[in-house]
Amino acid sequence: MTDTDRLAELFRMQRALNERIGVHTERMSTEERIKWTLNYCRAMSQEIAELTDSVPWKWWAKYQKFDEQNARVEVVDLFHFLISLAQVLGMSADDVFRAYVEKNKVNLQRQETGYAVKDENDSRHI
Repeated sequence: MTDTDRLAELFRMQRALNERIGVHTERMSTEERIKWTLNYCRAMSQEIAELTDSVPWKWWAKYQKFDEQNARVEVVDLFHFLISLAQVLGMSADDVFRAYVEKNKVNLQRQETGYAVKDENDSRHI
């Protein structure tokens, strides 16, 4: 299985899970797309908070330990919601792959030029 096939399989699996719980991203109205975009953004914010809590971030507390296993689970939870969000926005695995490749080029170019000036248009082609 190629890497893009693996990504496509994750998208397939997420669509099946979403549909099982009653979320059908392919036939959403504009209002539903807005609602679910916000829902998934909020869910990802919560998962980021849970990931943060896996890391000893309280510099004043000596009892904390790095829970690497839980951090990994939270990363996977983020993927679930991120893929769902991509699907709400009408993106396929191939769309995400292509956009990632193009955005990576933009990011590398920004680094090459020192990213000294913000160019709002450098990602518009993606």
